[in-house]
Amino acid sequence: MAMRKGARLDDDIENGGHKDNKIDDSPHVKGFNFKDPRIMDGNWIHEPNRDMIRDFFRLLAICHTCIAETDENGKVSYEAESPDEAAFVIAARELGFEFYKRSPSTIIVREWDPSQNVVEKRKYELLNILEFSSSRKRMSVIVKEPEGRILLLSKGADSVMFRRLAPNGRKIEEATRRHINEYSDSGLRTLVLAYRVLDDKEYKEFNEKLNAAKTSVSADRDEKIEQAADSIETDLILLGATAVEDKLQKGVPECIDKLAQAGIKIWVLTGDKMETAINIGFACSLLRQGMTQIIITLEQSDIIAMEKTGDKFAIAKASKQRVMDQIEVGIKQIPPSTKVSTESFALIIDGKSLTYALEDDVKLKFLDLAIKCASVICCRSSPKQKALVTRLVKQVTHKVTLAIGDGANDVGMLQEADIGVGISGAEGMQAVMASDVAVAQFRFLERLLLVHGHWCYRRISVMICYFFYKNVTFGVTIFLYEAFASFSGKPAYNDWFLSLYNVFFTSLPVIALGVFDQDVSARLCIQYPQLYQEGVQNVLFSWRRIIGWMLNGVMNAVLIFFFCITAFEDQAFRQDGQVAGLDALGVVMYTCIVWVVNCQMALSVNYFTIIQHIFIWGSITFWYLFLLVYGAINPRFSTTAYMVFIEQLAPALSFWLVTLFVVMATLVPYFSYAAIQIRFFPMFHNKIQWKRYLGKAEDPEVARQLSSRHRTSSQQRMVGISARRDGKAMQITMETELEVRE
Repeated sequence: MAMRKGARLDDDIENGGHKDNKIDDSPHVKGFNFKDPRIMDGNWIHEPNRDMIRDFFRLLAICHTCIAETDENGKVSYEAESPDEAAFVIAARELGFEFYKRSPSTIIVREWDPSQNVVEKRKYELLNILEFSSSRKRMSVIVKEPEGRILLLSKGADSVMFRRLAPNGRKIEEATRRHINEYSDSGLRTLVLAYRVLDDKEYKEFNEKLNAAKTSVSADRDEKIEQAADSIETDLILLGATAVEDKLQKGVPECIDKLAQAGIKIWVLTGDKMETAINIGFACSLLRQGMTQIIITLEQSDIIAMEKTGDKFAIAKASKQRVMDQIEVGIKQIPPSTKVSTESFALIIDGKSLTYALEDDVKLKFLDLAIKCASVICCRSSPKQKALVTRLVKQVTHKVTLAIGDGANDVGMLQEADIGVGISGAEGMQAVMASDVAVAQFRFLERLLLVHGHWCYRRISVMICYFFYKNVTFGVTIFLYEAFASFSGKPAYNDWFLSLYNVFFTSLPVIALGVFDQDVSARLCIQYPQLYQEGVQNVLFSWRRIIGWMLNGVMNAVLIFFFCITAFEDQAFRQDGQVAGLDALGVVMYTCIVWVVNCQMALSVNYFTIIQHIFIWGSITFWYLFLLVYGAINPRFSTTAYMVFIEQLAPALSFWLVTLFVVMATLVPYFSYAAIQIRFFPMFHNKIQWKRYLGKAEDPEVARQLSSRHRTSSQQRMVGISARRDGKAMQITMETELEVRE
């Protein structure tokens, strides 16, 4: 962060040391990393605003939905809906306000009194819980103290909490806003804490209103409950703010960099504040220095002043117009696609603005601006907005969308995307249960897409094309035979030959290819992420490629048929001068087809395993065994195949020579085409295979040269660690050239 802001880090800190060389012997507490001698160890009792500090910690210990569990040794642990909730109750416990037990109607807190050095159990009567929702962006509880006071304790986003403060509850508002901005600049997640004292009459009226809303059976039941909660969550007294560090998982910047190099557009949809989201963007290399930020926000003085008037219609109209104006300005900033520009842009939009940007008459302009930007960050987004943005991109661009998230607020987005990836972890299992694929960490997405995604695309593409090929080869020989026999209806092959072709003799090799084949290793897939573009551009499953495989099948069928007909038409292959009958001719053609399609598979495989060898050569061997066994069965069952192989073909040298010649002659055209294509018109994976053959594939310099040649001017990297490095190198080069000119 200091480097991004241009500030110098202290040498000791930069080198991993510390100015304070005292060893901290205090045990590490998971979820708590806070040191402040002014309030630690009960020192808060000596502060002038100790009552406010006490209420602050009490709010942390009470306003939540955590469950406390006590083990045999009396140690309390917490089960929370989110890591943030757990962090709050742990922090309160470490500072002397331990949430100890809860029941449906009570909450027990063990408070340490530093002045008397005693722990006191305080039992609060839990009257109501006003739960958090994405629209409310806050949570409140109403409790009754042992002394009899009724308190409303509330915590929520600063965007909604500051508006609900009482005039006499804003004493520390300016300082709190300043601290929140500092926390956000550091990439921390913030919440505002406030409370209110209720009198009995006021609470009774509210409780009746809330119960009436809860028992309502009308369609607007939820709205009535929210209105009841809104009516009591006013005139609050500000207590302060919290900041929670949500560290990036290991490998996130590197993973995003690889995905960006693979040509995948990455958007961030988050509920964090704009400042926090921007700093996370810099931390994971979605944003970088020199990138032009197009910020669309309604946090402007005139809009804020209008919101205080309470005229909702005027506010909505002015806000929508302001969002449209900012989108128009952003579109004008970006040069047209016809001009080559090295400048990159990032779009950053807040939740309020996103509400109007997703309206029917604005969303297409918003999407047009977003697509032209290298990075898009939508902050303060509700779960519904995340889903709507995903739907907009999917429906308008017709691109395949993938959403990845780890929390319950990501469920709508995961279900709306074409592919939903849930991260299992501290946020719970809701995202995993709603997703198509589950991973343990974000960085595993790199291997999921770049390795298994590329392999699966290649395997499925080749497998389907091969299915077309082998069936066209088989079918065209039948058609040619019928034409040769004047469409007399005489079958070219035995009925069982027809039935078992796709079951035993040619199916297993293609299944093995669809499971095991790899054009390059996993390490090279990650080292050359541009390989993923072969799937995006559909180079292996285009109509041209499908038709090419089918034409290859037609050509092979023609060669097999006419070579076999020519070889056995007037050729005697037994000592008594007997020539080949139609039954023998059918077996010869079938034998050649089994050999050709399986050898064709062997030529198409890039990564041989023992299973593939067994399936390919085993299928051919099984054909000969089948001929032996089936031909020896009673002719009532084997019909035209009776003793054809044993008595006619196997003893004849011409049968074996014709089989060898036909197989080689049929495969030579494909082999020649493949050799010319790899040598003179190689695809990207062919280049990597050639470098691997030369032993240079893992050389970083070779990888950089191959990647730069493969990438066109319109595919320049704009985000990621490598883009930041390339941008810095370009800046240094330009400065050097300028100095030379001077």
